[in-house]
Parts: sequence; structure tokens; C-alpha cells
Amino acid sequence: MADTQPNVLLIHCHDIGQHLGCYGVDIETPNLDSLAKEGALLENHYVSAPQCSPSRGSLMTGQMPHVNGLMGLAHGEWEIESGRQVMPQYFNEEGYETHLFGLQHIAQDTDRLEYEYVHSEGNLYPGVSPEVHQVNRARTVASVVSTFLEKELYEKPFFASIGFFEAHRAEEENGRFGFESDFYGCDDPEEVQPLPYLPDRQGIRRDLAAMRRMLYAIDDAVGTILEGLEENGIAEETVVIFTTEHGIAFPRAKGSCYDPGIEAAFLVRYPGIVEPDERYDELISNVDVLPTLLELIGSDIPDDLGGRSFHSLVASGETDDEDEAQAGNNDYEERERLFAEITWHDMYNPVRAIRTQRYKYIRNFWHLPKVYLTADIFSSLAGREVREEYATPLRAYEELYNLENDPQEGQNLIYEPQYEDVRLRLASRLREWMEETDDPLLDGPVAPGDYDEMISWPEQDESG
Repeated sequence: MADTQPNVLLIHCHDIGQHLGCYGVDIETPNLDSLAKEGALLENHYVSAPQCSPSRGSLMTGQMPHVNGLMGLAHGEWEIESGRQVMPQYFNEEGYETHLFGLQHIAQDTDRLEYEYVHSEGNLYPGVSPEVHQVNRARTVASVVSTFLEKELYEKPFFASIGFFEAHRAEEENGRFGFESDFYGCDDPEEVQPLPYLPDRQGIRRDLAAMRRMLYAIDDAVGTILEGLEENGIAEETVVIFTTEHGIAFPRAKGSCYDPGIEAAFLVRYPGIVEPDERYDELISNVDVLPTLLELIGSDIPDDLGGRSFHSLVASGETDDEDEAQAGNNDYEERERLFAEITWHDMYNPVRAIRTQRYKYIRNFWHLPKVYLTADIFSSLAGREVREEYATPLRAYEELYNLENDPQEGQNLIYEPQYEDVRLRLASRLREWMEETDDPLLDGPVAPGDYDEMISWPEQDESG
């Protein structure tokens, strides 16, 4: 840890997974690529849930969705349990000034999060109205942050959560959910690289080509913020993190516990502390981010957090001695496994998963389609290309994949005799984890947040 507490900027966006140039995708994201070069990149960073609010809730609480209570979308009657602390509250306790720019999407009532200052926040749910789009677009949010930095409207140290609307789909005039190509433009569909886990079809290419323009907007906004830090002379004393909450909004990604659904970019820069141009392939979960930041700023890490700090993995320390600079890595306890889940989104979709470096075991707890398509994906060009073959067949209750031989998770090995020991071992560990964390799924189906309203009857007018 540095001698003084750094400023912390947590920049986050929607639905991009690891679809960036610095992760090997054929897209130009120069500012984010530069951020990765100047800091560290996590190759195997995965999130707790392949959906917005539950994953963001885990990032902000260091706890899995079924532990903190946010098991569905925050605008859908789900909430973080009362008494659960969130990231800005921890920073408040350490004497930080806390700021929110743009979207947050983990609470209906922003006051619940206890930011000292709220800037430019639109309504909770992204994509509802043009007004919300304008407020939370990356360009607009970055402009507000830039002004904040330029006018020094802060006391140091400060923590800022900076949330962009992009690259969330929005309902367009034709009734489909797309990437607003009328506003952002669109690349040539014939020049995009197809997704390895989906068929190469025109509707998927067209959606990919449109999504790329939203990624350019994100990259430009990050560039604006980084430039603001440099111009105001605080880049050296500021931790910059860039991440997202789940995979891209395409079939077999967002809404699924396959790797394209739970993978997420994670870049961190802190000059003099985080070794530049380093890539780490250890398994990291987004529940690990909060304990890492708490260690970074010298705060105690509560025992009830589900994550573990990876500070000693990426922090070299301020020293000219190469051996001492690498010594922190020896303290890092590498994960053998991580977990992911989904319970409610547009519909009941209860899934729990365990992932190691080599294997993925998925347990499905309901009658579910072969591939669950969230509403925005189902009503998209990409969704139209596959929804007949994905939405009708039933999914097996158990899935097992050898990620080394089958990185696209295309061949379910659950009934292969040579993998029976792996199946039983991972299934047992998954159940143990569910029991240890009091997962409500073990007691039966989980009622939605608005269950009381659902089953309530209107009061009868006795006079009638």
C-alpha cells in the first residue's frame, strides 16, 4: 500500500464482457488498451452473475447475490438487504469523499448507497427514455467528470463511481432491441470477426457491427477522464479501475453462466504500485474487488465478505529492488474455483455454477430452454437468428464442460463415464458452497420480490 491514501476511480459500463482490443478482439479501443499497458489486466476475471443488478451488487458488497439479497434486477422489486454495507459506505468510514457519476442500477433509492455527492444520475433502469440515455451516455458522464476534475470540486482523497449506459441494448422504433445505430453509427458487418460460440449469421454480424460503435464511445469517454487526471496533476495519486458487470448482450453470453456470460474486463492502473503492462491469469471473481480496495486504502476487511483480496497479486510496492517488488505476489492465495449464479431476470431462471481453471459444472434448477435469452436479446437481430433452436429444447439439469478441450462449452460431458469423478466432485463442492452460504434455492423455488403483490387480492367493496 502507498504511504498516503489514493483517489479511487471505478469506471464501469454495461454488457461488454471482454470485448476489447486489449483482450484480443478485433476492435480499436486505444484508450482502454493504453490503460491496460500502463497497469494490469486480469485475463480470468469473472462475475458473480451474468446480469446487471446482481453482478453490480456483488461488486459493491463483496458478496454473492443470494447472500446480499439482490437476486434480480433492482427495478424489479429486488434489493440489497437492509444493513448490508456497500462500497461508498466503506470509503466514507475511511474519510473519503464519495461521488456518483452516471448510473448505478443496484438500488431504487440512491440515498440508500450514501454517496456524499450525486452527479448526473438518470433514472435507475437504462434504456427507458431518451432523457435517461442522454444523462447516462458515456460522453455526457465523462464531460461531467472532466468538469469536476478541472474545477477541483473535491477534497482529496476521493472515491468516484462512474457508470456508463453503453453498451446496453435499447428498444428501437422497429420494436427490436439494438445498439442505436441511428445515433452511434454502425461498422461494416462483413468486416467484424464472428463470435466463436455462435453461428456466423447476418443478424449476428449486424448487431456486432452496431455494438462496436458503442464500444468506441466508451473508449472515448475513458480517454476524456484519463486526460482530465493528467491535466490536473493527479494521475500519479489515483487508482483507475475499468470493468463491466457481465458478458455482451448476445445469445449464450448475457443471461447465461457460460464463460461469455460471466467474463468481464478488469483493468487497473496505479503508478508506482501496480506493475505496468502485466497480465494475470489467476481466477478472480468480482466479489474480490471490494476486499482488494479495502486493503489498498488500509481498511480492515470484514470477515463476512465472500471475496478475497488480490492486492498482493497486482501490487509491487514502491521500491527499486526487483526482488522486493515481486515479494507481494508470494502472499496471494490463488483461487482453486469460483462460483456464479442467476435466479431471476425477465423470468425465473435458477442456475448455480462452479468454475475451475479446467472445468465448468452448471446445475439448472428449473425447466429451462436450451439457452435462456433475456428479453433484449430475444427481441434482437442476433436473437432472431437462433431463438427457434435455443428457446424450444429443454436444458439438462446438469452440465459439465472441459474448458481446455472445449472452451466454447459446446459438448456436455455429464453422461460421459470417464468424467464421472469430476462431475461428482464439482457437484459436491457446489452443494457445500450453497449450504455454507445459506442459498435459498436449497429450500425450493425462490419467490420474486413482488410475490406479495402478485398473490394479493383486491379488497372487496362491502357496500356493493
